[in-house]
Amino acid sequence: MIGRDKLPPQPPPTHDKPELTIAPASKHSTMTSLRDLAGIYLRGLCMGAADAVPGVSGGTIALITGIYERLIAAVTAIEPGRILQVTGGLTSEGRPDAIEALKKMDTPFLLALGAGIMTAVITVLRAISILLETSPVETYGFFFGLIAASAVVLYSEISLATRSRKAAAAGGFLVAFVLSGYAATALGSSLPIIFVAGAVAISAMILPGVSGSLLLLMLGQYDYMSNALREFTDAIGAAVSGNGTTALVDTALPVGVFLSGAVVGLFTVAHGVRWALARYREETLVFLVSLIVGALRAPVEQTGIELAENGAVWTAETVGLFLGFAVVGAIAVGIVDRLAGGIETTRSA
Repeated sequence: MIGRDKLPPQPPPTHDKPELTIAPASKHSTMTSLRDLAGIYLRGLCMGAADAVPGVSGGTIALITGIYERLIAAVTAIEPGRILQVTGGLTSEGRPDAIEALKKMDTPFLLALGAGIMTAVITVLRAISILLETSPVETYGFFFGLIAASAVVLYSEISLATRSRKAAAAGGFLVAFVLSGYAATALGSSLPIIFVAGAVAISAMILPGVSGSLLLLMLGQYDYMSNALREFTDAIGAAVSGNGTTALVDTALPVGVFLSGAVVGLFTVAHGVRWALARYREETLVFLVSLIVGALRAPVEQTGIELAENGAVWTAETVGLFLGFAVVGAIAVGIVDRLAGGIETTRSA
C-alpha cells in the first residue's frame, strides 16, 4: 500500500524504453556507525511488521523511511560472483577482494535491516497465527479491507490508457484470482511449494504496493507458514530451556526450505522484477496492482475454508462481522497512506 506519488517515479516521455537507474549500494556503505545501524534496525522493524500483514507493503515503509533506493541497490548487488569473493576471504590472499565485495553489497545495512525485519516478522506472525486460530473471520476480514483499500489507492496512480496496459491489468487480475482460488484448496504445502513461495515472497521487498504476505496468502501458504514459524520459535525456546531438540529438528525443515527459496529468489525473482520495471515500467506496475485486486478472493476463500473446518457456513452475521473488520482494515490503510503523502521519491543519476 502506498500513497499518492509513491509508485516509483515515472521517467520523462521518450521514444526509448524507460530505464530505471539505481545508485550502487557502495555509494551508501559509509553509513555504518552504531547509531546509524540502530536506525536501520528500527526501519527494518517497521518493514517487517508491514510485510507480515497481507495488504501492507514493506516496500512502502522503505519509501516512507527513505531507504527504498538503498534497499534495491543492496539487494540487486548480491551476486554469485561477489559471494564467491566473500568465501575467498578465508585465505589471506582473497581477503581484500572479500572486503571489497562486502562493501559493494552494503552488508552492514542489509544485516541491520534484515535483523529488524526478522524480529518484527517473527513477533507479528506469531500473534497473527493465534488470531487465525481464535478469530479467523475477523482476521481475514481485516486482511480483505487492507487489500481492497490498497488496490483503490494504487489504481488511482496508474493509467490504463494503452492496449498493452489493459492486457497487463487483465492478466494480473486473472492470475491472482484463479491462483487464489486454486491454491487455497489444491496446492497443499509440500516442500517444493514452500520453496517457491519463499522465492516469490522475497520479491515483495523491492515492490512498493505488493506485500510478501499477500503473495503467500494468494498462494495459500500464509496460514501454514505463520503456524510453522510459530512452532519453530516455540521449539527454539524449548531447546534453550533444556527440554530437548527433537521439536526443533522437526519444525526447522519447512522454515529452512522457505528461507532457501527466499535466497534463490534474491538471485532470480527480485532481479527479474527490477528488469521488468526498467524496460516495461507502466505495464509491470499495472500488472502488479492488478494482482492485488485479483487477490481479494484469497481472504474470502480462506474464511470459507476455516468455517467449513469448524462445521460452520457463511451467514448474515458472519458476513457482517467480516465486512465490519474489513472497514477497520481499510481505515488502517488510509492512515498509512496519509502518513506517506508527503514523501517524494526521485531517480538516482
